[in-house]
Amino acid sequence: MAVIETQGLSKVYVRDVIDTEYGRLRIRLTGRKTVALDNLNLDVNKGEIFGLLGPNGAGKTTTIKILMGIHFASSGTAKIMGKPLGDRAVKSRIGFLPENPYFYDYLKGWEFLDFYGQLYGIDKRKRRAKVEELLALVGLTHAANIPLRGYSKGMNQRIGLAQALMNDPDIVFLDEPQSGLDPLGRKEVRDLILGLRKQGKTVFFSSHILSDAEMICDRVAILFKGKLRSVGRLSELLSSSVTEWEIVLRDVDERFINRWRDRLERVVESEGEWWLISKSQDLTDAIIDAATRDGGKLSALTPRRQSLEDYFISEVKGS
Repeated sequence: MAVIETQGLSKVYVRDVIDTEYGRLRIRLTGRKTVALDNLNLDVNKGEIFGLLGPNGAGKTTTIKILMGIHFASSGTAKIMGKPLGDRAVKSRIGFLPENPYFYDYLKGWEFLDFYGQLYGIDKRKRRAKVEELLALVGLTHAANIPLRGYSKGMNQRIGLAQALMNDPDIVFLDEPQSGLDPLGRKEVRDLILGLRKQGKTVFFSSHILSDAEMICDRVAILFKGKLRSVGRLSELLSSSVTEWEIVLRDVDERFINRWRDRLERVVESEGEWWLISKSQDLTDAIIDAATRDGGKLSALTPRRQSLEDYFISEVKGS
């Protein structure tokens, strides 16, 4: 069942040039158009984690802002939970964390969440219980009495996620939720998103961090220059065949390696071991057989399959 649908969704910005002449303001209408989103057709199913992926400027934030009613589409239509955009009943069932949100940073963590609870009309007793629950969920119980101006980037992202969940939404929209976070912070956000799916919630998030999306998404869509390039499950998009082999050998000398060097993609020596990248199964087998015959030892053999990053590059290359 689709809970988010877009049909032919497009956004064109018309940019006018404003300059001054002899101290007087002059507006010069150029009619210069920038296509931020071009005929986007998407369906997002209930209970899935859906990643809208692409580089900066691909149209990801524009898409989310249209769905949230912050921007208006130039053409096309969209629905959330079967209702046109702007439906008040639907708005009460969604949560949203924008990219680089601005919070009133003199509020303490618990005060910030309590304020949002009041906006949703939650009574005081339930509101306080919900604040404690969410602070624990995002790992900020210890920071409940610290003003937001004392929060790190990762803590701000987590408190932002908490406010997006204050109304116990059915759908959560997250715009670049892992942007600017260190590896630990990104893992914490990934775990939170996976936890939301376990609760039966739908998560629609945008990201340019492909490795994180590959770990958690049920389906992804790739946007590039406002156009949808592909959409589907990772198992459908990515090749299951091995694309290269990583071989780690020890107790072999450089003369042995030089016999194969020209046929390998990469050769690195580190702490007495040789790390080799081969694109051929036959070459890989031949190197291992020859090494063991010469008294060498195989420390590791890792077959590598196509990653989401590999697929993305192949989709947009030359565009």
